[in-house]
Amino acid sequence: MQCSYTHCNGSHIICSGTTIERMAKKKHYGKNTRSHMNWKDLVKENDKWEKYYKTELRLFSDEAEWLDFKRACQRDLPLTFRITGTRVHAQDILQIFKQKHLPSLTNITFEGEAVKPPIQLEWYPNHLAWQLDVSKRILRKSEQFAKTHKFLVMETAIGNISRQEAVSMIPPLLLRLESNHNVLDMCAAPGSKTAQLIEQLHKDTDEPTGIIVANDSDMRRSYLLVHQLKRLNSSNILVVNHDAQFFPNIRTNSLNNNITMKFDRILCDVPCSGDGTLRKNINIWNDWRFQNALGLHRLQNNILNRGLQLLRNGGRLVYSTCSMNPIENEAVIANALRNWAGEVSLVNFDDELPGLIRSRGISSWPVIDRNGEMRERGDPETLDSWFPPTADEQKTFNLEKCIRVYPHQQDTGAFFIAVFEKNAPLEHEFPERPEELTSKMAQLGLKTGSEGQTKKKIVLPLDANAEPFIFLEPSNKVLQDCWNYYGIDDQFDKSSCLVRNTTGEPTRVIYKALETIREIILLNKDRLNVIHTGVKLFVFQKMDVACPWRVSSESLQTLQHHVKPDRVITTNDKTLKFLLTESFPTLDYVKEQDLDTGFITKIDKLSPGCAFVKIPTDLSGREPLIFPVWVGVNSVNLLIPKETVEELAYRVFDIEPKLKENSGGR
Repeated sequence: MQCSYTHCNGSHIICSGTTIERMAKKKHYGKNTRSHMNWKDLVKENDKWEKYYKTELRLFSDEAEWLDFKRACQRDLPLTFRITGTRVHAQDILQIFKQKHLPSLTNITFEGEAVKPPIQLEWYPNHLAWQLDVSKRILRKSEQFAKTHKFLVMETAIGNISRQEAVSMIPPLLLRLESNHNVLDMCAAPGSKTAQLIEQLHKDTDEPTGIIVANDSDMRRSYLLVHQLKRLNSSNILVVNHDAQFFPNIRTNSLNNNITMKFDRILCDVPCSGDGTLRKNINIWNDWRFQNALGLHRLQNNILNRGLQLLRNGGRLVYSTCSMNPIENEAVIANALRNWAGEVSLVNFDDELPGLIRSRGISSWPVIDRNGEMRERGDPETLDSWFPPTADEQKTFNLEKCIRVYPHQQDTGAFFIAVFEKNAPLEHEFPERPEELTSKMAQLGLKTGSEGQTKKKIVLPLDANAEPFIFLEPSNKVLQDCWNYYGIDDQFDKSSCLVRNTTGEPTRVIYKALETIREIILLNKDRLNVIHTGVKLFVFQKMDVACPWRVSSESLQTLQHHVKPDRVITTNDKTLKFLLTESFPTLDYVKEQDLDTGFITKIDKLSPGCAFVKIPTDLSGREPLIFPVWVGVNSVNLLIPKETVEELAYRVFDIEPKLKENSGGR
């Protein structure tokens, strides 16, 4: 039988490195393939898929459960979203959804058919994740759901809500992240799980000391990842671009450059064949082959091994895939336990995420080649690690501690998750490019990295910034002027401000990163391909004022705790509503309004430039609100994006947003 992969050389039971590279870049196979086909013409059936999971693997012993599972795989996937839990106003967003949207989405019909009401994902902490089992057609054309759709789009745009598949939310929760942890996300794009990690890092403080290193092997996807993460306004993020299986050692100690950074938490959400996403990526029905998993197994092994080597003693690593195939799941876990016996172990997390329906990992599975023939350990052109553990290994590996989540259990996609803890430093270092790996892959007709591949021109997003990261000395005159003008105290870290230009001088934007990230970048210029870090701190506004640099709203979450009160104007909701609904009002017009007299008096006395408006907490316990404003010679205006203005007006004053019908969020 001829392999359907374009780049298969036809001589091995797994495919060439070209195909593996292509699959790895997409995170899972089948996504965005065969785009020329009408998805309505695709039949959600595949004899090979059914033979493997039903007949050979015997995924379910009960015929009725198999039918439930298969029907679930053939249904469309519900829409799920989560509210950003680190935002102080997360509960405000939740209450708005419950009070203004949920009632109108219950007991309704569309074109004569009953529509399921939204349900809460009970296993997600603090009631912040929800599921809407409606089609896109209903979501946009039903009057009730269209209003909710606009709400989701608006809150997603500014980072209050993330649209994310339910099972994809599980792995970050199992890392048990704390604000001082250094975290590596080895295969981060498109970034929904990375965003969860950032949220957890900030959940208890505005100024966490830990960092998130978000890596992806594809440069373009790395830049697209930045878009997802920028919404969270964190200076604790470092986005890098490397092949995860050869992730470089990071120097961290300025006194001893040979010290390699070890991470407290690591997420290995590895590239996979993706048959757990059949419900949304329906091309997989047509593309599923026995060899898909076999071709990715070695890559997954390498990424996991590299992750375990980079994990600190006592740290926790989560391995996950959106595949149901044990060759990509339990076989990879078993191989890691075999290689690092006694030094890493699986964690039983049955008591975590109560309410999540799950199945245990499996310890036995068939290995079938591209021709549908059963293979045995030791057969030519096979890897020993494809095969199940021996009887003795099964007793110590405890693969039942892994979990599998299937589509029919709670109307989701499928997912596999395993949690490792490191018990002792690994005795054997895992090199950045081991010779034995290259040799073994060559025997199987595989290629590592970009060897032998034609380099293609990478088309980056239009707003991608490829300029260098240059840190400013704290004594820089522009910075000194800003510190003095805004009265920023010495508790604020002033050593990690940077610019993104070849001159190394502040011209348009000054960014702020964490001190740890500054050290990493400076010590690893020769080995790290840094894509992004930092949040906008100061933005050049105009010359004819005492300080031409305004404070960016992106950094205000942290900076607000360090500015002197001279340029902070405390006022009330009425004034805020006026500023949200009036653009560039003149000072004379402001004085004519029935507003807070203290606000008007202070505005009148302030010199032109950037200042801050603060609205204290109200009787309902709402968070204090603070925003930058620009005080001109004759006008005053909020310095926040239009999307934030519309969201605040809706959340605080119930003013409906004016959003286009075709706007959307991911």
